[in-house]
Parts: sequence; C-alpha cells; structure tokens
Amino acid sequence: MYLSLSLNMIGVQVVEKSLSPTIYALSTKFGKSAIAVVRVSGPQSAYIYNKLTHSPHPPKNKTASLRRLYSSDKALLDEALTLYLPSPRTYTGQDILELHLHGGIAIIRSVLDAIKQLHDPHNGIYIRQAERGEFSKQGFLNGRFDLTELEGISDMIDAETESQRVATLASITGKTKNEFAKWREDILKNIAMLTTLIDFGEDHDIEETNQLFDDVEADIIQVEQEINEYLNKVRSSSILLRGIQLALLGPPNAGKSSILNILANKEAAIVSEIAGTTRDVLDIPLEIGGYKVVLGDTAGIRALNAADKIEQEGIKRAKAKSLNCDFVVVVIDPLQDMDMDDMRSHLQLLLQNNKPMLVVLNKEDLYPGESERLINEYSKKFNISPDVFRCVSCETGAGISKLRDTLIHQFKHLSDSETSDPIIVSSRIQDLLENDVLFGFNEFYRWKQEDDVVLASESLRQSVEGIGKITGQAIGVEEILGVVFSKFCIGK
Repeated sequence: MYLSLSLNMIGVQVVEKSLSPTIYALSTKFGKSAIAVVRVSGPQSAYIYNKLTHSPHPPKNKTASLRRLYSSDKALLDEALTLYLPSPRTYTGQDILELHLHGGIAIIRSVLDAIKQLHDPHNGIYIRQAERGEFSKQGFLNGRFDLTELEGISDMIDAETESQRVATLASITGKTKNEFAKWREDILKNIAMLTTLIDFGEDHDIEETNQLFDDVEADIIQVEQEINEYLNKVRSSSILLRGIQLALLGPPNAGKSSILNILANKEAAIVSEIAGTTRDVLDIPLEIGGYKVVLGDTAGIRALNAADKIEQEGIKRAKAKSLNCDFVVVVIDPLQDMDMDDMRSHLQLLLQNNKPMLVVLNKEDLYPGESERLINEYSKKFNISPDVFRCVSCETGAGISKLRDTLIHQFKHLSDSETSDPIIVSSRIQDLLENDVLFGFNEFYRWKQEDDVVLASESLRQSVEGIGKITGQAIGVEEILGVVFSKFCIGK
C-alpha cells in the first residue's frame, strides 16, 4: 500500500488488480442528442479514466473536469465532461466514472469501443458491458438500497404523469422500506414470545401460557390489519398506472366529441352535425390534472330501431364500455328534442352497478340563465341527484374549468389520494404480501386454535420470510433478483 501511494505521488500509474469486473454502459438513450452519458462502475474506473484521458494523475474525487478522450492508438475521440465518484457512497457502492459526451452516434460508439478494448484479463483487468439493471443490482448487493427502493426507482423512470411520480416516492424515499421493516420486527418479536413458550413452557401455568398466546394473536391481528389497509391503498393507487378509464356517453349530437377534443387539447374526434358520426369506441390517452386518463368517446345512445346495423353495434359497445370503465361522463344537449327513454334506462343500470358518473348539460351559451331549471328538470327525468350535474359550453368554454376541477376531484377519490399520497408497488410485492405474509398469519390462527405453539411459530416464520423476499433480506433469492432487475434498462 505504501509503494502504491509513493508511485502515485510521483505520477506513475498504478493498476489495481481485481477479480471483480468493471462494468460500463450508455445510460442515456442511444441516438443523436445534445449529450450522451456513459457510466462505468467497478475497481477499474480510475484506470479507464487514465487510459482514456492519457493522464498520469488519478481523477479528482467528486469534481467535474473537461478532458479530451483518446483511443488506444491516440486518436482523439471527444472532449467530454468527466466525473469520478469514489466508493462507497455511490449509486452502486463501487467507484463510478461518468463520461458526459457529445451525443453523436459515432462518438458514442467510438468511446464504448475504446472502453471495451481496455479489457485485459491476462493482467487482472476485467471490463465488460453491463447487463440489464446491473448497476442497480450492484447497489443492492453492496447494501445501498433494498429491493423496494430499487423497484421504486424503476417505477419512477416509467412514470408518465405527476400522480404516478408522486406515487413512487414512498418507495424511493425509504417509506416503504421502513413500513416493511416495522412489520418484520413486530412479527419477529412475537416469534420470540412463542419461542419462550416452546423452550420454557413448563415454567408457566396454563393460564399464563394461554394469556401469552392470546397476546401474540392480538399483535398479529393488528399487523394484519395494517397490511390489509396498505394493500387496499395500493390497489386503489394501481389505477394511476394503467390510467383511469373514463367513458363519454350520451345521445347523438350532444357534443361528446367536442368535450373530448377540449379535454384532450386537440382534434381527437370528428365533430359533425350528422347523427351517428361516432360508430365505435374511440380511446384517447391524455393527462388531466396530473392523472393519466384513457378517455373513450362512444357512439350516441338512442333507440336501436332508429339506427342502422353498424350504429346499433356501436351503441351496444358504448353501453358495455360505460359498464366496464372507472368513471362515466354523460353529455346531454338539453335543447335537443328526442326520445330519452333508452338513455334513462341505461343510466339507471349504471346507478344499480354503483358506477360513479357526472352528467354534463352542454351548449350553455344557448340557454343563458336557465341552467338551474334545466338541471332540476333532467335530475327528475333521469332520477339522478342534481349534485352530479354540470353545465358547460364548448363554444365559449364556460364551465370547462369547473368540469376539469370536478374530474380531478373524482380522480383523487378513485385513487384514494384525497388525504394522502398514493402508493405504487410491484405486483411481485403484492403477491408476496397476500400469498406469503397474510397466508402465514392465517396458518398461525389455525394452529393457534389447535394450541400447537410450534406450528403456530413456524407459520409466523413464513410471514417473516415473505417480507424478506420483498426487501431482499432473504438471500438465496437469485430468482427474485432476476425478476426485479430484468425490468431495468441497460445503464441502470
């Protein structure tokens, strides 16, 4: 060690040999861009820096430096910003080198190829391209993150809307990790109590033994309640990932497509005065107030005998869509003189299925001052509370802002995010909570009824192991790591 230090002080390059490979990858999207970032992690990070920059001096820690990069035959590749981060307080827990290149495709390829050429196994220098998620996997193996935090990072990268971003924060900030750690500690404490019964049961009378067993059961019931509440929150929040399915329903020419275009801020649907213009369900993905919404414009609802065969099929699909979506917006032209019996009967069917809805009376600019009267009139006609009615004008934009605010409020309710932030975790975590942790609790209750302390204790051990699989504390779980990191991109 003293020799290496002395040689470094006089500018002689020292190569640290290690059996641990140094990995590298492009961490930004491959293609022409302003910049491209190549990430290197491992014991040869400083060596790669010295070779690429032709510098005899080690890189400065945590300092961005502008350096020229060269190939092995001394050809200039690029002038790049270099950043060297020493272990252990890095993303991977290893030494990291970042190269911020100009984003030309030829430059990226030449630098990656120059790094590849530095692989020299005969001299103990192992350098290879990173696999999917390998930087994050190194961070997990080196204790920088647990699996819940890393899956949160993956979910945040995939987040498309503000609500999705917020929902991932619980995992990234360690809130999810702390929640599971608390449950694990609570269960272990109760396993310890049962162990005292197994080891020292003869020292307690029957009444004391039963009381201790009952105390453990009360604790497990409390933990089970917390986990079920957590799962309910996760299930409600999952709607944010797939998008809130919202159906626009109403009679022909009521203005459904016009409202769709306003909410989508583009001409997403054909607007025409001809009845039956929309023949099929038209799904438009969009963002409303930070929420991902898949808005479905449907065929106008009217009596089937007044429509041709194609429109009849469209009407059937419209009704099916409204029954299977998360929320229904019914658009009505209150000045339109047409038979509403078919519309009325379908709205009653939606109410019977507890489908949340909003009824929008369109074309408010054509009935100034009549909004309250018309709301009361249609409320009685459809037998629906006047509270779910709103009046708007697609022509003037009147009421559109209030309509958006109402929809956002409904989205918060649907995702259970009115009073607290939503929570998104992977289906892997949900499955382990349900099929390992909660199943272990059920088995505990069963063996508790049989007064079998040993099997009751083993059941709780299954629950603890389930939490270990979630966080990665149960090592011997290579298959779990494979599932988690296969979702990551190269360079992450």
